[in-house]
Amino acid sequence: MAKESMFPADDQPAAQQSLRNRAAFTNGSAMQNRQPLTHVDTIPAKASSGVPPVEAWEKMARRRFQKPTPKKRGAWWTLRYRDDVRIDGKLKRIQRERRIAPATVSFREACKIADELLRPMNQGFESIGSATNFGQFVSETYLPIYKPLLASSTYERYEGIVNNYLLPVFGGKMLREMTSLVLQQYLSGLASKNLSHESRDKIRDVISAVLGFAKRHGLLHSNPAEGLRLPVAKTGRRRTKPYLTPAQFVILLNLIPEPYATMVYVAIFTGLRVSELAGLRWNDLRESAITIDERYCRGDWGAPKSESSNATIAVNRSVIERIYALKSLNVKVKAGRAVRTYRVVKSDGPEDLIFQSVRDGKPIRDNNILTRFIKPAGRTMGLPWVNWRSLRTSHAVWLKLAGADVKDAQGQMRHSRASTLLDIYQQFVPEAQRRVVDRLTTLVQ
Repeated sequence: MAKESMFPADDQPAAQQSLRNRAAFTNGSAMQNRQPLTHVDTIPAKASSGVPPVEAWEKMARRRFQKPTPKKRGAWWTLRYRDDVRIDGKLKRIQRERRIAPATVSFREACKIADELLRPMNQGFESIGSATNFGQFVSETYLPIYKPLLASSTYERYEGIVNNYLLPVFGGKMLREMTSLVLQQYLSGLASKNLSHESRDKIRDVISAVLGFAKRHGLLHSNPAEGLRLPVAKTGRRRTKPYLTPAQFVILLNLIPEPYATMVYVAIFTGLRVSELAGLRWNDLRESAITIDERYCRGDWGAPKSESSNATIAVNRSVIERIYALKSLNVKVKAGRAVRTYRVVKSDGPEDLIFQSVRDGKPIRDNNILTRFIKPAGRTMGLPWVNWRSLRTSHAVWLKLAGADVKDAQGQMRHSRASTLLDIYQQFVPEAQRRVVDRLTTLVQ
């Protein structure tokens, strides 16, 4: 009687072939079936820019299990193996020879070192896409893809960090060469540079974002930037953010010409971000409220920052009245020896902007107004930190001084979480604390 097979009839050919392959590998024949050392696989030239498509990666031959024998050459144990690299924008498989240990090490120990070196490739922890050049990946893939997904100011910050800090150091490296140790050495080296703790933190965030993007799209199996630590800060960070008191605000307002004084007035009494202020239209005004549904920042139009920011908030009638007063306002601007007169509001249709550039009625540029009018007024008062953000912080503090409930203040600031209002915007006010402490004695009396 024929011996019954342990495999079903339909699977016997595939199973027998699998057993033969395993036996061949055990007997060392797998080493004899390797491709010649001169063999090089390439991908088509159409994938030469950015990250090649998945189809291009699949055209490269599958990696074989590599188990080369270390050879003693002079004073070193050397190892020959195949590696995927990117040359002239093309992925190629080349032969490498590497020193792995001094010749004084035993053969057994050299084999262990060789196995450890080849383990990421043999076990699939090192993908073909990890041979992509970091500089090309960032410039041709990451930044172009992320540009429509970020605000223009955020994108400019990312691009500046990439060009000024990352590309000069990592531009010629492959993604796989940017290991956790290499990145940690780089961040630790930032301690010798004259950078603030916030700048170092932003550099780490950008590195993590770029390599995390590569991981999500299959170029890396893990993000080596996770868990990186920054050098200890040499100075403590300011726990409180500066804000204007009502008395300081009155002085500041008198030092700023129109129509920019009205912009500062509206910003501090509504808590609007400057991008939301620049995007206000006449149809956003109500009798005692303002609807925020659009933002503008240096040529970039978009929706508000979050779902909670897209809302209608209550404002004092004096704010609405001051805005409408702009329609009848004319300002004089020096032009050399001449003085030109401009209407502040060129057109006031429902879809027209409320705050327009004085000369041609185009959308305002917040950084231009800040450097030409707000900053000089702040320096005159001895308050060089005054900026658009400090006006929003001042609004949050004034809500606290006015006794606003936390949920009411959260709604007015349009935050998704009350913790953002309490931990970041509302600051410690010594006068308010003193009044509370003084009231404690009335409980006993």
